Amino acid sequence: MADCNETLRELDAFLDSELSEETRVAIRFHLEECPDCFQAFDFHAELKLVVSQKCKNDEMPPGLLAKLQQCFGDPDEPTLGDDPFAATDELDAGPDGA
Repeated sequence: MADCNETLRELDAFLDSELSEETRVAIRFHLEECPDCFQAFDFHAELKLVVSQKCKNDEMPPGLLAKLQQCFGDPDEPTLGDDPFAATDELDAGPDGA
C-alpha cells in the first residue's frame, strides 16, 4: 500500500502513466482514502492541464531548440569533438598556458 510520501513522490509519474499497474492501483487507492494527497494530486493534474493547454498555441521561440540541445547535449553531435577530455586540457595547462 502506498503511503503519503510515496504517493506524493510518484504523482508526476502517476499522471503520465509511467508506473506499473500494481503501483498505479496502490496510489489510486491511497488517493481515494487520503484527502490531503488527493488535494495535491488534483493540483498537479490541473497544473499539468493548464500548462499543456497554454503551450499548444505558442510557437517555440527561434533558437530555443538549439539552446536546449546545447544544454542537454545532442547525442548525434558531440559538443567536445572527438576528445571527451578536450575541455579539461585547458584546465590542466594552467593560467599561463604551460
